[in-house]
Amino acid sequence: MRKWLLPEFVEDVLPEEAHAIEAHRSALLEVFRVHGYELVLPPMLEYIESLLTGTGRDLDLRTFKLIDQMSGRTMGLRADMTPQVARIDAHLLNRQGVARLCYCGTVLHTRPRGLTATREPLQIGAEIYGHAGIESDLEIQRLLRAALAACGVAEARLDVGHVGVFRALARAAGVEPELEADLLEALLAKDRPGLAALTDPFAPPLREALRALPELYGGAEVIEEAARRLPPLPAISAALADLAALMRDNGLTMSVDLADLRGYHYHSGVVFAAYSPGLPSAIALGGRYDEVGKAFGRARPATGFSMDLRELVRVAAPPPRRSAILAPYDGADPALRAAIDRLRRAGEVVIEDLPGHQAARAELQCDRQLVRHGGAWTVEKL
Repeated sequence: MRKWLLPEFVEDVLPEEAHAIEAHRSALLEVFRVHGYELVLPPMLEYIESLLTGTGRDLDLRTFKLIDQMSGRTMGLRADMTPQVARIDAHLLNRQGVARLCYCGTVLHTRPRGLTATREPLQIGAEIYGHAGIESDLEIQRLLRAALAACGVAEARLDVGHVGVFRALARAAGVEPELEADLLEALLAKDRPGLAALTDPFAPPLREALRALPELYGGAEVIEEAARRLPPLPAISAALADLAALMRDNGLTMSVDLADLRGYHYHSGVVFAAYSPGLPSAIALGGRYDEVGKAFGRARPATGFSMDLRELVRVAAPPPRRSAILAPYDGADPALRAAIDRLRRAGEVVIEDLPGHQAARAELQCDRQLVRHGGAWTVEKL
């Protein structure tokens, strides 16, 4: 085996892609900042009990684990930063009102999310803590719209759902945990024959309601159809009202999918996924997860979204190409050194042409050069 080979679904990021990632990272963090979101930087690893609190089995399976040689306790390399940010809100900030937080950092997955995904996503996201109303869900989706616009992502589509619909039906039917897991799998796969077999023993109203969920996909009219086809349970009526509010004023092309239950054990209300024509999988995932704060011992409602920057740059508008100035190497000329320093202070990239590499100057990608005219150094096009 070649020593330089990397593990599967782990790869280096080369200069051009790294430049694009950094440009979009800066743009997104600026969007978050002007909307009042404060940046936090959680650690890469934590004790596993804290890292997986309130997140369900899915995150547990995606988390790398190791033994801490100092304490002997099991630690985990984070697979998602959202639970960490919830912990910060619950136990470190201790604010009584609304807290708006954002974050950006590498996470690690034991397995990739898809065939083209990396096991080392660069996760960026924003969260609102302390507000339980639909207004904060609407704010977070508007923030997502602004974030995608800042990166030049056009024609994004937002699919919204609500875990409260399925949860209300499952509770009304008295579904046991094992059967609930099977129903979730069938709904996520849109497996209608499997769903029909699983729901066959149920009472007719609940059986037909569960079988209808994969069919309740489309525009705003789906909400009215769901109100007709689903039982008038209070939790279902509240969930449909929330979805109707989000559909009225968002600014993105939107659709409703009542069978989209990703993160069911993690989320507690509205869930959504943003899609771009250039990617087969979602470009952003989000929703409400009030139970995570409760799991940390401080019940704080929360909603937010996250994206993988490495996936985002595949469909985002490319940032402007780097412009650079080639400077001759002359360590004895104070005027040249002063000119280089002045240009760099102004934000220009200035690359000194080290001796012996004239044949490879094109690799430096400079479009201008410093030239001496008389006693002054000036910038000219190459």
